Parts: sequence; C-alpha cells; structure tokens
Amino acid sequence: MKETNTAARLKEIMRDRNLRQVDILNLAKPYCEQYGVKLNKSDLSQYCSGKVEPNQDKLFILSSALNVDVSWLMGYENATEAVASSLSPANQEAFNCALRHLDTILLEMKISKKDIYTKTFLRILKYLTMLNDAGKKEAAKRVKELTFNPNFRISDEEILAAAHDRTDIKVTEEMKKHDDDIMNDDSEWE
Repeated sequence: MKETNTAARLKEIMRDRNLRQVDILNLAKPYCEQYGVKLNKSDLSQYCSGKVEPNQDKLFILSSALNVDVSWLMGYENATEAVASSLSPANQEAFNCALRHLDTILLEMKISKKDIYTKTFLRILKYLTMLNDAGKKEAAKRVKELTFNPNFRISDEEILAAAHDRTDIKVTEEMKKHDDDIMNDDSEWE
C-alpha cells in the first residue's frame, strides 16, 4: 500500500541528508548523462512541491542518484507493492508467485534484491506475468538466446565477481566453486 508520495520522500531525504535541490541535481547529473534523461531545476522543483509526479525514467535517475529504491521514492514501502498495484487482480497472484520463486533463486545465486529492482527487470517481470505457460517457456528460450550473443552478454567472470564481491559474508573457495558449477549448468532452467 502506498504510504506517501514522491514529494514527501524527496523532502525527507533532503532533510535527513542536509541536501538542497541543486545538490540532488548534481548527484543525478552522471546518471542523466549515462541514460540520456534530462532533469532540470524546474522538474525537481515541481516534484518537491508535489505539483507533478516524476515519470519512470526520472524516478529511476533520482533513485539511483539518491541510492534508494524506486518504489520507496514513489511512496511505497517496497518494490513488490509498487509493481503489484499496477497489475490486474488476475495477474497479481502470478506476480506474487513469481516473486516467491525469485527469492529462492536470488538466495541461491547470492544476488541482492536491490540489484534486480531496476526498471528493465520490473518491466520484464510484469510482462512475464501476463503470459501463459507456453508463453513463459518461449520467453525463457528467447532470453537464453540473447545470452549467446556477445553484444548482450556480460562475461561469466563479471557475474561471478559481483557475487564474490559481497561484503556481508566471507566468500570461501568452496562457495566460488559452487558458483562456477551453477554458471556452467543450464539443466535446472530447461
């Protein structure tokens, strides 16, 4: 359930971190350049006043610059509520089921939920919940095909490095071997 709105969350961050609007614009500048999104003083002023809610691109930029979840910035307590609220009731149950499975997979792969709650991931998940079983299998097949194209794939070393860079646990050689085994075994995803 939506707790508040973007204006209140921006004001909270500004108060807690002693930031001014210009500071937020400066923090957002590298992300704006990276993703080709324009964010100016007028935009931010309107967001802070509550006159206008930012679109998804600008929410993503602001959340990245401020290091907060997009859904939190929107006024939700967590990302699942934000996405689920945009789905039809029939798709909400499928979405919730997918999230339960996702939690298990992320734990196995040692990936933080924070890392996956990007605009692109959430869009893909939303579309996936709209598919029947045959459509889901076809979607998985097409995504797998993209991984064979070097233009779209990150290297296995980059994937494993991200998992091994965790600071909340001590990564052992046994854990690294387990990760390598998972990376080289597609059977569970067929």
